[in-house]
Amino acid sequence: MGRFSLAYFLLLGFGAIAQHPDTPVLKFSEFIGYVKQYHPIAKQAELGIDAAQANLMRSRGGFDPKIEVDYGRKAFKGTEYYDRLNATFKVPVWYGVDLKGNFEQNDGEFLNPSEITPTDGLYSAGVSVSLGEGLWMNERMATLKQAKLFNDQTLADRDIRVNQVLFDASLAYFEWLKAYLDLRVFSDFLGNAQIRFEGVKTSADAGEVAAIDTVEAKIAVQDRKLQLEQAKLDLMRTGLELSNFLWMGDNIPMELQASTLPDTTLIDEIDITLKIEGNTLDTFTIANHPKLKSLRFKLNGLEVDKQFKTNKLLPKINVEYNFLTETPEYINSFETQAYKGKITFSMPLFLRKERGDLKLAKIKIRDAEFEFDNTEIQIKNSIEQLFNELEGLKVQTALIEEIVGNYDILLAAEERKFRFGESSLFLVNAREIKLIDAQLKRNRMQNKYFTSKAKLFKSLAINPMN
Repeated sequence: MGRFSLAYFLLLGFGAIAQHPDTPVLKFSEFIGYVKQYHPIAKQAELGIDAAQANLMRSRGGFDPKIEVDYGRKAFKGTEYYDRLNATFKVPVWYGVDLKGNFEQNDGEFLNPSEITPTDGLYSAGVSVSLGEGLWMNERMATLKQAKLFNDQTLADRDIRVNQVLFDASLAYFEWLKAYLDLRVFSDFLGNAQIRFEGVKTSADAGEVAAIDTVEAKIAVQDRKLQLEQAKLDLMRTGLELSNFLWMGDNIPMELQASTLPDTTLIDEIDITLKIEGNTLDTFTIANHPKLKSLRFKLNGLEVDKQFKTNKLLPKINVEYNFLTETPEYINSFETQAYKGKITFSMPLFLRKERGDLKLAKIKIRDAEFEFDNTEIQIKNSIEQLFNELEGLKVQTALIEEIVGNYDILLAAEERKFRFGESSLFLVNAREIKLIDAQLKRNRMQNKYFTSKAKLFKSLAINPMN
């Protein structure tokens, strides 16, 4: 399976917000949309739903009508021992009840007298009922109920799996964006260092400054180049990591084109893309959280299993009654005087297996309840902590913006003093290094803020519809 450049990828669907006319920008919302639509794990999550629906269909098969035909014949040395035909149509219904229709036609020299039927056969219609075990809950009822609950649980689990892959993709995008912003910082300051170096060199040639200042200016240029090269490697690495989430239809992996840039205005759309816009701690509700819904469906399935195991403590009492007639086309031919019926009874004396199964079912329920309670409090605390963290990061972001602005003012003032000969190149470089560090710290703070947004998205287990 070949890999394609993202240029082709962009032509197929990405809109480009160009900072320059020919520079494609991969928007966060479009990136997340393609991840959800084409990423193999997102598609794999959908397969779980198909499997659950297939399992539900199989469980409903327990209530499918059945036709059974039993035919046997024996002839030896010119004697027909027996010729038996027994055809049954059975319709299983709810609550351990089976509706049955039957046709028998038997003949032969050595036939059991109880099996003798009229020449044209004998018809019967009746019902079979479990009055003890299996009346209120039997295996086919339990299987169908559990299959329905499993289908609902799979839908919730699908949302969790898709949410996880979108969370991982978001972190990859944020790291790519941070690497790009760092690269832009070093690129800008490399230009400043080169301009300063050329100016110092010209001044040194004119004898206005000491020649040693050119060495210091040159070192600053080399240091910025070194930092820029490292930033390029970081951008390439994060771009490749981002490519892990870029896929097209038919499972075609895509490769991020080197010229493609991240969206630097992400702050304006991240809440809308992640569907966390308007979510506050006051409006937050945990009732419909997919993880808790999944655990609730699991718990309900275990309750069904417990009911089934409880029902098995009852004795097996099966009652069957069939009307007999030679002329089924006439309703009045079914009379109570002509019938065939039976009753069976069985029950273990100690019920050790049944009581053990029931005890294990109760233990599983208790274990699931503990898991539910623990998960619920973890989700609540995690979301509360993230809301508080985001509020703190907003304050820190405002502070770092002020710090960057103040360092920028200090650097500009130091450069003016240097031009008038009232400062040194060392102080200018020192001011510039402080400004670089502040801008890099701002990039890290922004990345941390976006990451916290993604963590909130994950804790809420949101699965964006579009």
